[in-house]
Amino acid sequence: MTLRTRRKALGLLATAPAAALATPALAQSNTEWRMVTSWPKNLPGPGVTAQRLADAISRMSAGRLTVKLYAAGELVPALETFSAVSGGTAHMAHTASLFWGGKIPAAPLFTAGPFGLTPIEHITWINHGGGQAIWDKLYAPFGIKPYMAGNTGFQMGGWFKREINALDDLKGLKIRMPGLGGEIMRRLGAAPVTLAPGEIFPALQSGAIDATEFLGPSGDFAMGFYKAAPFYYAPGFHEPNGTGEALVSLKALETLPDDLRAIVESACAAENIMALGESEWQNAARLRTLIEEKGTQIREYPAEVIAAARSANIKTMQALAQRDAVTSEAVVSFQAASAHLKEWSAISIEKFLAARG
Repeated sequence: MTLRTRRKALGLLATAPAAALATPALAQSNTEWRMVTSWPKNLPGPGVTAQRLADAISRMSAGRLTVKLYAAGELVPALETFSAVSGGTAHMAHTASLFWGGKIPAAPLFTAGPFGLTPIEHITWINHGGGQAIWDKLYAPFGIKPYMAGNTGFQMGGWFKREINALDDLKGLKIRMPGLGGEIMRRLGAAPVTLAPGEIFPALQSGAIDATEFLGPSGDFAMGFYKAAPFYYAPGFHEPNGTGEALVSLKALETLPDDLRAIVESACAAENIMALGESEWQNAARLRTLIEEKGTQIREYPAEVIAAARSANIKTMQALAQRDAVTSEAVVSFQAASAHLKEWSAISIEKFLAARG
């Protein structure tokens, strides 16, 4: 071997380690996603859920996929998160489907349907009753993949400045209630409005609205509604469930390797159950605080209000099903799941709670 040949060989050996590291280094390159939310930062319930989800994805991926969270208004307004993901401003969002009824009529069902599915029943419909496939179909034209990613549990009926003793007391009442519940209130003579979460308390305090619903005791306590309205009504017939959704850009998702896609999916599923349990615990604690320390007065809707609302819901769902084919498919699926689970829930949950007292 000549001196020149030996030098060439040694040069190749010297560069070999660098070449060997080049491919793994590329494979391990980090990706950062922007997540926008509809919630004030760290709001108990959905705000905490959003941050925990972002942190979980970053941690589970060992930093290969990091998620930077932007609370409502930091990057886009609270009610523009769907458009932000669809349009590419953000890779991901944490929000609630009830905000999108204007562009996707059936979307509110994937947060909750009035007089519909309880939290566990809702999870069952999405995972085992065909709900996820319809949800995917509804959002696919917008370039979005939806996931269940948090749950605030049963909702309360809302905060009112004055008591509701009869159906006539709802006439002309200005209430913040988005989604299908708002449509029911409209049919009962109220004037429902949609406000972003951060806008609710100022509107209630100023008198721009007479009443509001939001979540359960934990989230409602954090928002301070008890300072402006003393009467807290049950049941939350308009939202017997509180599923939060993670919206993920299909384009962004398709760029990920299979293991990172699985991490996103698994993190959403884990947070969904974590948040539901957390909400139940915190709601119980804050309900006592509201009653014992803040002077909140718990009230039940009069029987005639519930009866009228149930009748209005039938008409609302019938009208919704007539919108278009995919909306009809969603309504039929939701109602079929409710019918399928109703008898078992009646003999299991309802009978047990009655026996427990």
